[in-house]
Order: sequence, then structure tokens, then C-alpha cells
Amino acid sequence: MHLTPPPVPSIVRRSLIALAAGASLALSGCVAGPAPGARATSPVPIPQAPLARGPFVAAANPHAVEAGMAVLRRGGSAVDAAVAVQAVLGLVEPQSSGLGGGAFMMLFDASTGEVTSYDGRETAPAAATPELFHENGRPLPFGDAVLSGRSTGVPGAVALLAMAQEEHGRLGWNELFGDAERLARDGFVVSPRLANYIAGRSGQARTRWANAYFTQADGTRYVAGDVLRNPAYAETVAEIAAGGAEAFYEGRIAREIISTIGEGPRPGALTAADLAGYEPLERGALCRPYRIYIVCVPPPPSSGVAVLQLLAMAELTPDILDGPASADAWTAFAQLQRLMYADRDRYVGDPAFVGVPVQGLLDPNYVAARAAQAPTLVGAAEPGFPPGGVFAGPDATREPAGTSHFVIVDAAGNAVSMTTTVESVFGSGRMAAGFFLNNQLTDFSFEPLRPDGAPAANAVAADKRPRSSMAPVIILDRDGRFLGALGSPGGTSILAYNAKALIAVLDWGLSMDEAFALPNLVARGDGFGADTERFSADLREALAARGIALRPNASENSGLHGAIWRQGPDRVWRWDGAADDRREGVARVE
Repeated sequence: MHLTPPPVPSIVRRSLIALAAGASLALSGCVAGPAPGARATSPVPIPQAPLARGPFVAAANPHAVEAGMAVLRRGGSAVDAAVAVQAVLGLVEPQSSGLGGGAFMMLFDASTGEVTSYDGRETAPAAATPELFHENGRPLPFGDAVLSGRSTGVPGAVALLAMAQEEHGRLGWNELFGDAERLARDGFVVSPRLANYIAGRSGQARTRWANAYFTQADGTRYVAGDVLRNPAYAETVAEIAAGGAEAFYEGRIAREIISTIGEGPRPGALTAADLAGYEPLERGALCRPYRIYIVCVPPPPSSGVAVLQLLAMAELTPDILDGPASADAWTAFAQLQRLMYADRDRYVGDPAFVGVPVQGLLDPNYVAARAAQAPTLVGAAEPGFPPGGVFAGPDATREPAGTSHFVIVDAAGNAVSMTTTVESVFGSGRMAAGFFLNNQLTDFSFEPLRPDGAPAANAVAADKRPRSSMAPVIILDRDGRFLGALGSPGGTSILAYNAKALIAVLDWGLSMDEAFALPNLVARGDGFGADTERFSADLREALAARGIALRPNASENSGLHGAIWRQGPDRVWRWDGAADDRREGVARVE
């Protein structure tokens, strides 16, 4: 059955931005529905659906969820609550995100119907060169690069939140940090997940900074159930509350950041001018139809375009609709991922430095040609030649995982979908002013050139933002009304995790909880990473017979959080929200 959608509403079109040469990203030129013969099973959103309102919060730690809910109860907006959630996550889940990291936020404004994105990605210092991670003419070992001062870019999360809150906040900025300050000063109970990382042997967990923070007076390291206090963090968030983002990027906090980065081994070149000059960016939204929905993601340097490309290919692949028990569906999903990752790795980077062929990657003819390759694809896919694409050098980026995602909807129907990170677990392992600093610059390709001299799209450059797999999602119906949001951590696997959840919810009709609990399968290159224990023996055997030999995923596992506005069997509209059971999060609605 072929579904012909209504025209894309102008309010969504206004939320899009020109990404190259003034090109408009109007939705009308995209693949609008499944191919003839596709078994479309998604329920059509009912026109008379009531406005999707909160309060709703889903995040990776109960303390953070409660902080967000407390702000919403006081009449705060979704962005107000996001400030509180991030401030608490940086304290209680420091292995994943924090004040010393960066983020991408997707925002739905219920008063206008507009969707936009905020880019708080870290930037390289002005002194950075393409050989940032080279020594003696060769790339540094990855672990050495992570632990160096060179790995830290200018943190962007605080500036992003300040920009978004100035435009969309209802409460005073200084009212949003109370829970974080209290928990830092009085202490919080160490969770099992945090305790596991404290006990880990990773280099970041064993730096002098981490050892000082995670070791008790008796010489033992904190374990689950212990109370951990961080008075330095309490002082920092109190300063930010009183002085705004300027208190972070200038003054005492900035001096501590610079001092920590400047220590050996391999000190970094980030300066006070780099910090003071940081600017978050409002980039608009990249939105495309998917069957009877509209899916919105951030434009580059986020890899959201890759999620949209995979969905566009899935729309032309009937086997996808066979459902989660089908080996054919999982095989098709894996093959489409291989194609998607090959294109993402070759073409996506900071659009201020490289011409990312966003329209070409989503061009209907190009998408159809790529999807047609999936059934006969053997081994790693080669990148294609999308219209407008400049064939850059092969990518040599290693992207570890230490990230978090949260979703918030306020009482007016405004929504935030935000993915936030310090990159690796505990970032670089270096601390300043009570928080860990990111190692985000190791998201750049360590090899800036290939042998013939062609540049990598994601090569290091001064003031450049590294490509990111973070891709927070907003879901609309075809009339531009907000229906839901989701996202995940997971390094490069984020794209597969988000796509799995979207297909499971929108195509297979699963609840958010069921969708998140499904096995993960990540196909990048010539391998198939998975949480193999979640696949039944019969399904593993059927996949192996199709050439899909599963192995444990080397990347961080998913931490999906999200919700969708749905009508239940009783015809009552309510939130179907969930937190991935692979983490410690909760989803709460009031």
C-alpha cells in the first residue's frame, strides 16, 4: 500500500536551515511513503489527538529525573528542567556527561510548532593542527591520546543550555541548580553502575584526579551504597547559578580548566581565549518524512542525517516490516546499517570546514540505489557517490562511548531531546572545579590525509567541531504536531540504537519499553556487534545462516530514553515512556 501524505506544514519547513550554498531543505522532495507493495503497518495518528503535554522526564539517573520534575512542578519549561537534569547528571553520572562536556539538543516549541536544534559540540583550540595526535610523525596510541591534555575541547554543554534557556526558559537561571548543589554538598549514594566504573581499570578511572576523587580516607575506593560528596562541584554550580555561563567560561572555573589541561603528560594547547570565545550554535532542524511521520534530528556535525538515510532506505525495504521475530528483518536492518555507516564515515564532518552533502545523502534516487545494494552486499560496504558529495579521504576515527540521553516534556507541550557527553568514561580522566573534562577531540580522525593526499572530512583543524554520533530525535505527525522523542548514548552505535527504536515503535507497533529492550545489532564495517544474549538461539541460528554472525558489541551498550504520545485500548491518550533497562534510568510522568 502506498501512502500519499498531506503537504508538509510550513511551520516545519520554517524550522529547516540551508546547510550548503543556501540550499533549502524543504521536505516535499523526499521519499514520502513506503514503496509499492510494502507492508505498512504503522497506525495513522488520529487528527483529533489532544496536545501532547507533560510533565514527563526520562533520564539515566533517578536523582536527575527528580530534579527535572521539581523544576516542572514549579512551572518551569522543558529547557529549564534540562538545565537541572544536566547539572545533576554531571554529578551522579560523571562517567557519561557533565559540565566539562558537550551536547546536542532538539527542541519542540509548542507555541509555534517549530523544531530547532542547539549545537554545544566542543571545539578544537585555535592552536590545533591536523597532527594534534601525532608524535614523531606517527599517530599516538589511542589510550595515550585520551589521557593527554590535547584531548579536551572547549566544553559546550553549559553554553548550549544558557542559550536555549535564555530563549525558552520561564524560571530564573539561578533557580535551576539547587538540587545539584545540595547533592554535591550533602552527598549522594553511589549507584552500582558508577561503582563499576570507579572499580574499573581504565586509564581514566586511575588518573591522579580520579584516584583523589574516588578514594576514601581509609584508602579504599567508593563502592555502591557509599555516600560520595563533592564540595568543589557544589561551589562550581553555585557560581554558575549566580553568574551565568560567563562564570564558567571566564574567571576561576576557566582558570582551573586551563591549568588542568596544561599539565603533563602531553599538555594541551587550549587557552583562556578559546574558552571565552566559545559560541554555541542554533542550527535549525533536519526533518524528513518516514512513512506517516516526520522525524527530526540535528544537522551536521551531528550524524543525524545518517539516521534519516537509514530510515529512508528502510522505507524501501519490505523485509523490515516483518517484525522483531524475523531473521529477514534483522538481516535487512544490518545490511542497511553497513551502507549508512560507510557514507557517514566518509562524508559527515563540521559543515563550517567540509561540504557535507546532506541533500545528496537523502536524495530519493541515491537512497533507492543504496537500498538496492543491501540484499547482495557481502562484507564491508564502500561509500557511495551522493549528489554533491566530495570524495574525501577514508576515515580513521575511533569514537569511544561515555554519553547520556534525556527527554523532557513540560505542561505546555514543549519538548527537549538532548544527548550529552564527556566522550570516554570519565572523559580524559582529568578534573577541574569538581567535574571531569571531556576527551572529545579524540573524535577527530587521527589520520588527516590518505596516501594520495585527500583530506579526511573529520580531520583536526583549529576551532573545528569533531563529527558526532549523537543524534537526538523528535517525532512529529504529518501535521507537524509533536508525538514523541528518543535518543541514546553508545558512541558510533548510537545511530543503530536510535534506528532500532524508531523502527520498533513506528513500524512494529511495540511499546517504548519493548522497543528499548529488543536486542541491539550494530553493523559497521564487516562485523555484526550485538548484545547476543538478547537474541534467541533460534534467531541467532537463522541470522548465522544468512551470513550475520553475531559477536558481542565492543561499543558501550545503549541507554535509550524516550516517549511517544499514544492512544491506548481505552481510547485515552497518554505517554508511553521508557528508560533502557541496560542502565539505571527511569521515565516518570505526572
